[in-house]
Amino acid sequence: MGGLHWGKCATSRLLVNYAEPYRSQILDYLFKPNFGASLQILKVEIGGDAQTTDGTEPSHMHYENDENYFRGYEWWLMREAKKRNPNITLIGLPWAFPGWIGRGKNWPYDYPDITASYVVSWIIGAKQYHNLEIDYVGIWNERSFNSKYIKVNCIFCIYIVILYIYIGAHYPGTTTVPEALKTGKQLWSSEDYSTFNDDVGGGCWARILNQNYVNGQMTATISWNLVASYYQDLPFGRDGLMTAQEPWSGNYVVESPIWITGNTGHVFDTFRAATDIFLLTVNWGTHDHSVCIRPPLLPYTVTAQRATFCLKGSFASISELQVWHSKFDFKVKKPVYFQKLSPVKVSNGSFTLDLDVDEVYTVTTITTGLKGNYPEPPPSSPFPKIYKDDFKVQHPDFSEAPDFADQTGVFEYFINETDPGPHVYTLRQVVTQRPITWVADADQTISVIGDYKWQNVTVSCDLYMEEENGGGVFVAARVDKGGGSVRSARGIFFWVFADGTYKVTSDLSGQSVLAEGQSGTRANIWNTLTLSVKGDNAFGELNGHVLWKNAVGLVPKNGWAAIGTSSFQLAQFDNFAVQAE
Repeated sequence: MGGLHWGKCATSRLLVNYAEPYRSQILDYLFKPNFGASLQILKVEIGGDAQTTDGTEPSHMHYENDENYFRGYEWWLMREAKKRNPNITLIGLPWAFPGWIGRGKNWPYDYPDITASYVVSWIIGAKQYHNLEIDYVGIWNERSFNSKYIKVNCIFCIYIVILYIYIGAHYPGTTTVPEALKTGKQLWSSEDYSTFNDDVGGGCWARILNQNYVNGQMTATISWNLVASYYQDLPFGRDGLMTAQEPWSGNYVVESPIWITGNTGHVFDTFRAATDIFLLTVNWGTHDHSVCIRPPLLPYTVTAQRATFCLKGSFASISELQVWHSKFDFKVKKPVYFQKLSPVKVSNGSFTLDLDVDEVYTVTTITTGLKGNYPEPPPSSPFPKIYKDDFKVQHPDFSEAPDFADQTGVFEYFINETDPGPHVYTLRQVVTQRPITWVADADQTISVIGDYKWQNVTVSCDLYMEEENGGGVFVAARVDKGGGSVRSARGIFFWVFADGTYKVTSDLSGQSVLAEGQSGTRANIWNTLTLSVKGDNAFGELNGHVLWKNAVGLVPKNGWAAIGTSSFQLAQFDNFAVQAE
């Protein structure tokens, strides 16, 4: 059974920004039955306002008395998946939590009634506001859990019952421990793959889809991640089942794992609903072309051979079988994916296949399988060198601004209906307390945008500090890190503060100071910051006047543009613009 992993680390972040028809085409390749991957499981992140590997996703409850079930893109993604496949299984997992859940601790389970209520509210909100029924929900992965919490109260008991319908393991290496088998529960590989989506990645995916079931009796294999729709230079670039990282161009790539999933996924819905269906998937991948990122794969060899299969019982009377075929061609680079071959004849319950190395066959009695196809998307192109956003969207479909990738903190569209001036529509950083996070969020909030290869660039933005004590905001260029490594990000950061000072640093943490002085800035006043970088020199302008000039020879030579705040605090941004050479 093929599945897919959730938006952990904001890996579908750029997908929502695609224009039609390309966005729908991508979704069809993922979810539409008998078309592309034909996926049966969608596991999404319950956003927790925190960095979870490649970015942050907003919580439905930023603070205790706050509820909003229209933040983020996961609701949209689940609706689109259900639109294409009403029978798709939906799973939610909180990979991080807003800080108020822990009452001051970086741990979400000291107050299990609060945690349970938070998760259950997300389940109820999914149904009430989006007509989405959540089939499973999980407890924090990769953290220990104390079983004493199971009997705390009824609502948490419901939460546990939902969770323990199946037992999942991450990266099981296609085997299952005896203790799990003894439970009699459904066994899933609840996170797997995590591998670059070239043909070796396709070979990895083919192997574990097959062997997780055969070796480990796991009936679902859930891929991390769904679609590589995030900036490639973030951690684990292009680890999705397909690639869709250029909404500005409309380009996307249907990678080999999509069709390898189709080898199984197209027939599974029919297979699981019937008792007289025959399905056999044969993976004949070589070791070096089947390696996943983890765990290590022990040595083995395969050679071309003729294999004969003998059918027993009611299957012995079958006269012919449908055949689907994929071949990874590492020599002349002419692979074939999910190709319909002529039916194979069955004689006296036996049939024969000629298996070459790095091939995948699906042999079945099902005749409804198809391979979907759309015209080639537009050609690939880099992020535009001239880019502007005034955030003037009256009724946004999503809470995030296009192409911004929040790495710490959450930047949402904000409409200040009491402001008669030009800044009614802005982007606002809304996280005011350090979240409970899987990795260490930076002490400063930051959202990146643009082309990682940018070197000479001018970044400009109107900024508004809402905190009089400790308020600070920045624009930045050549930012070299994101994701779980964002704390150590370097670049050129131009900060102004509510106490009337400024500084320029070569790191996000603000410790490596290149320049500093008086700016006259204060809270509750709009200011325009402009940062210009060319070669080893940079200068900064405040409201159109040069505030500093300095050599910056030790900073990274390239990286993203960015905006952010000096801590977890409310601040607004407007009229963002970037121009690169």
